[in-house]
Amino acid sequence: MSEEFLNQENDEAQASQEVDNAVRWYVVHTYSGYENKVKANIEKIIENRGMQNQILEVSVPVQEVEEIKNGQKKRVQRKVFPGYVLLKMVMNDETWYVVRNTRGVTSFVGPGSKPVPLTEEEAKSMGIEQYIQNFDCEVGDTVRVTDGPFADSVGVIKEVNPSKQSVVAVLPIFGRETPVELNYNQLEKL
Repeated sequence: MSEEFLNQENDEAQASQEVDNAVRWYVVHTYSGYENKVKANIEKIIENRGMQNQILEVSVPVQEVEEIKNGQKKRVQRKVFPGYVLLKMVMNDETWYVVRNTRGVTSFVGPGSKPVPLTEEEAKSMGIEQYIQNFDCEVGDTVRVTDGPFADSVGVIKEVNPSKQSVVAVLPIFGRETPVELNYNQLEKL
């Protein structure tokens, strides 16, 4: 019986290690206004220590907003989550130590000293995790725009950018062939 119990305990330990080796999004709290410095510091540490396979992405999400100052419209970038930096990483003792001891980081988000990863739904709803869409078009294919200001226009794909999930298509605008960048979800293949 004790051998069975030990095997079960080993299986559980292996399962928890596999879960710990999963790449997930974590959130760290920073001093206000230090988000970009923290991001730069972590990226420098990743490069110096060769941790690219453990800390995959460091993000400070921003959004472009229009601001009116002195009667003039101005487009500025604002942080979506002021005071926070998002990390896509494998959580282990080394990565926890590196991130936690980076200048400007106050703590991981989670109870006590135990970081809690974002769920897939949270990451998707926050817009930080893009899910790859299948797109079966290639350069030279004819497509119709289904959404946006160029809806119902028909054009030819000149460039495909899978990492941004976009294409550059040439559309007839005001009688001229004009290259326009469009997202996969705005197109249908003809």
